[in-house]
Amino acid sequence: MTEQVPQTASRPLSRAPRTAAFFDLDKTIIATSSSAAFSRPFLAGGLLSHADVLRSAYAHFVFMIGNADADQTERMRAHLSSLVTGWDVEKVRQIVTQTVHELIDPYVYAEAVELIEEHHAAGRDVVVVSASAAVLVEPIAAVLGADHVLSTQMTVEDGRFTGEIDFYNYGDNKAVGVRRLAVSEGYDLAQSFAYSDSITDAPMLAAVGHAFVVNPDRVLKRRAVQSGWGVLAFTRPIALRPRIEPLPLLAVVGTVAVGVTVWLVWRAARRRSRRRSA
Repeated sequence: MTEQVPQTASRPLSRAPRTAAFFDLDKTIIATSSSAAFSRPFLAGGLLSHADVLRSAYAHFVFMIGNADADQTERMRAHLSSLVTGWDVEKVRQIVTQTVHELIDPYVYAEAVELIEEHHAAGRDVVVVSASAAVLVEPIAAVLGADHVLSTQMTVEDGRFTGEIDFYNYGDNKAVGVRRLAVSEGYDLAQSFAYSDSITDAPMLAAVGHAFVVNPDRVLKRRAVQSGWGVLAFTRPIALRPRIEPLPLLAVVGTVAVGVTVWLVWRAARRRSRRRSA
């Protein structure tokens, strides 16, 4: 009698669906505006004028207090376009990379860093989602250890911004970007997470199965209650560099310790040699 193979043995092994955690950047991961944070080095580098800084400060003030309606959002978009027209992309990238620790580290929320670590430990990808330009967001995301970035895409020709915006990663477009990435990476959005402080990110929050609002105002908190989203309070900005770069420091200390040990051994051997020769 031929032994029958159980039906389950012929089935392919099922894999757990891939998931991700989507984090808004400004006022969610960091307690400031990423674009405004770089105003000073951009001014020093000749990319901004003092008038540009003042106009940008006002635009970001409106954004930070959460009062940007559709018209204001479009004006911000137009302002961004005119502001960066002609900027050398590589120069911008160098300025951001050189100053990211000085300007961003002190404003990173400890609670956000802990969540990023927890999601990575659970096997989820971490995605930083921001309305700021990619050239600003990508160095910050790299410092945070993020796996992907969803940000505003600016048109570049001959190494310079033309002022045109290919994709403005704001409002509904954030949800569009999240869904596109989910398709390309195979994420199960129903099992994924999202975090934001802004009511304009409601479409992104609604796109996942586990949404959380961070330090919400009344409007956002009311929406969170209606939608069943979690409510979190981030209160502890920390200096990020000591937390994420301990190895270089330990390596330096270790190298110094080895060097001191070698010197002491050499010195002791030299003394013994002198005593013998005497």
